[in-house]
Amino acid sequence: MNVNGTDYRTVWMEGNTVFYIEQNRLPFAFVIKEAITYQDCCTAIREMQVRGAGAIGAMAGFAMALAWVSAPRNTAGSLVPCDESTHQDSCMEYIRNARTEIEATRPTARNLFYATELVFEAGMRSPEEALAEAQRVADRDASDSRMIGEYGNSLIRDGSRILTHCNAGWLAFVDFGTALSPIYMAHKSGKNVFVYADETRPRSQGARLTAWELFQEGVPHVIIPDNAGASLMARGKVDMVITGADRIAANGDAANKIGTLEKAIVAREYGIPFYVAAPTSTFDPGCASGNEIVIEERSEEEVLYQEGPDADGVMHRIQVCSPGSHALNPAFDVTPAKYITGFITERGIIRPEEVGCRI
Repeated sequence: MNVNGTDYRTVWMEGNTVFYIEQNRLPFAFVIKEAITYQDCCTAIREMQVRGAGAIGAMAGFAMALAWVSAPRNTAGSLVPCDESTHQDSCMEYIRNARTEIEATRPTARNLFYATELVFEAGMRSPEEALAEAQRVADRDASDSRMIGEYGNSLIRDGSRILTHCNAGWLAFVDFGTALSPIYMAHKSGKNVFVYADETRPRSQGARLTAWELFQEGVPHVIIPDNAGASLMARGKVDMVITGADRIAANGDAANKIGTLEKAIVAREYGIPFYVAAPTSTFDPGCASGNEIVIEERSEEEVLYQEGPDADGVMHRIQVCSPGSHALNPAFDVTPAKYITGFITERGIIRPEEVGCRI
């Protein structure tokens, strides 16, 4: 990604320190933060300083690697070998507790579990292998996202008007993104594309993050209220919908940010193609259908309060809902496979009915 003339990844590691873009500060301030322990990484994920399937996965992989690096050491300063019966409990208990803590940060995101598993297994060989595997996970995420853009670009016609929901751009992954990657590729190839970015309440990832990304890339776009999509589709102003996903079941059901389901239903009603862009690491063969996907319930305060800067740039948190009322805040919904035209992956376009045999 390019920010003010400098290339960045969303999350990266130098030595034993993880660096990441603090997404809660965007679009009003561009801030790089550091995580030096696996607990720091967990906090970044839990507090949505890092968000988006791929970015969460990369951060989780780095967190698991840091857990291996910080596991109990003997008096000589060497890592306690986990196959020594006298030390096995102390080392493996620490590692397993760390893994449990990492995986509890965001229960819906498949990439988090995928990355944690790979780095955990690599760490059984050595901490150095854990660090190397975490880096491979991050590199693969960036590479897969780039290929998603290449394949997705083939679906976009010159002059296309595309609606997207939440943020599945390079901020949500290590680089390039998923739902926005085909749009970026189309724009760079000279195609005239226009994007409708849903606000995506309550945290406004579309209005704050997707719109900021599109502005940085020079892609024509406009922010729309979450409830404006159906009207635009009914008036023939949307040519296709592309969203991301946080977990995709074996039958093709896809969990994504709350509000995605209604977009898919309306798109089907008006004959508009609805694509889900995601790497194969987001597919969960062990999850039979969307009924098995755990939907994260977040704090009601995300609905009841909003945050933004005043004229001097000072951030303020204000209440925007009826005092005394409570809010329900499910973070995701599940779109049944029947509403999905196809999945844009690093392996090409996959139809929902092909998921079981191609993933």
